[in-house]
Amino acid sequence: MSTPREPSFRESVDLMFGRAASLMGLPPGLEEKIRVCNATYTVRFGVRLRGEIRTFTGYRSVHSEHFEPAKGGIRYASNVNQDEVEALAALMTYKCALVEAPFGGSKGGLCIDPRDYEDHELEQITRRFAYELIKRDMINPAQNVPAPDMGTGEREMAIIADQYARMHTTDINAKACVTGKPPHAGGIQGRVEATGRGVQYALKEFFRHPDDVASARLSGTLDGKRVIVQGLGNVGYHAAKFLAEEDGSIITHIIERDGVLSNPKGMNVDEVRAWIGEHGGVKGCPEGTHHEDGFAALEEDCDILVPAAIEAVINLGNADRIKAPLIIEAANGPITAGANDILRDKGTVIIPDLYANAGGVTVSYFEWVKNLSHIRFGRMQRRQEEARHQLIVNELERLDEHLGDAWTMTPNFKEKYLRGADELELVRSGLDDTMRTAYQSMREVWRSRNDVDDLRTAGFMVAIDRVASSYRAKGL
Repeated sequence: MSTPREPSFRESVDLMFGRAASLMGLPPGLEEKIRVCNATYTVRFGVRLRGEIRTFTGYRSVHSEHFEPAKGGIRYASNVNQDEVEALAALMTYKCALVEAPFGGSKGGLCIDPRDYEDHELEQITRRFAYELIKRDMINPAQNVPAPDMGTGEREMAIIADQYARMHTTDINAKACVTGKPPHAGGIQGRVEATGRGVQYALKEFFRHPDDVASARLSGTLDGKRVIVQGLGNVGYHAAKFLAEEDGSIITHIIERDGVLSNPKGMNVDEVRAWIGEHGGVKGCPEGTHHEDGFAALEEDCDILVPAAIEAVINLGNADRIKAPLIIEAANGPITAGANDILRDKGTVIIPDLYANAGGVTVSYFEWVKNLSHIRFGRMQRRQEEARHQLIVNELERLDEHLGDAWTMTPNFKEKYLRGADELELVRSGLDDTMRTAYQSMREVWRSRNDVDDLRTAGFMVAIDRVASSYRAKGL
């Protein structure tokens, strides 16, 4: 008997799209228009490094322009390829639609391992890659706006923004050509933590619905829940840190390139992160016990599994051994289409990537709006809020003096109430609201239709319907 073939990442996205679209009754032509990738640009450029010319291959794919600009990260990885970039661009379309960010979907990638190059070399490579894309309007505040992804971060985004400004010296909105920049270079507070914070907010919203929690054979709140995190990069680190420090979850396993670190009593995520930064892996970290077979830890007993690194870590080869009753996809595409079916049939609840991973693009939207408005959030209203609150505090203090020991204000109430919201607090508030409303729209479809048996299908249906409505409004 032959072993079933594992679908590729792109095939998985198309299969999941097709499953949702089949329940919606869309005209075939419109369904195909939404599904296909509009365009992919491949660039090959040379950079003189270490006394020789080295040629690099990069991609920028635009899946949908039902809204413009198109939005999506740029990743640096040695295994980047066109199919992967197009699949990620498609996910961006559905992700933006689900969280109601007014963007089309795009994605970029450069075939490079950034660990092989010094900082000044990466700057040369990034500038040249940006130049090739900018001169073809594949980076533009009104047409295509990249962001960080795997292997890139604030530094690369600042370099791209600077390169765009050099090539468009009169564009007053130049800083909006890319998001994920450092705050001192036009970025926004809370962008680095955004995707991990979105994972936390997604779980918090899930646990606000007892029926949904019961579907995952769980009960109660996030407090005390045992969590396995695969990948302690930017997303996994912030998700694990916030879940442990703010919600009382217990991080029992952290899976990295060199194996897994485990401790049933829980680990200090900051200590593990610092150890990885110094030693390149989790081996030897005193926070837990190290085992070399990291992927086997995906099959360990836990309450919540958080795959937060790469695609297809849960596949046909291991899906039937996954014990976690609840999986939240912090990475893009960590569960293949085949594995998704096995897990669904087992009763595993999956909070899908097109929702759980959307914190980054949500806060990128806030940054883009900030760059276009040319004013930081909170600057206009913060002190007015404080002055208005002061009126209430004054009255409470007068009441306090009148009643004496019969009534007193809670300690620190005055300080907390008087403080107006700064940019970080406003960003977190906007992200929390976005994740709540997106989950509720997805949940409504999941709970109201007998032919929708998982959150992923429901999420795709919400997203596809919004994209279809946008195309219809354009006359298609």
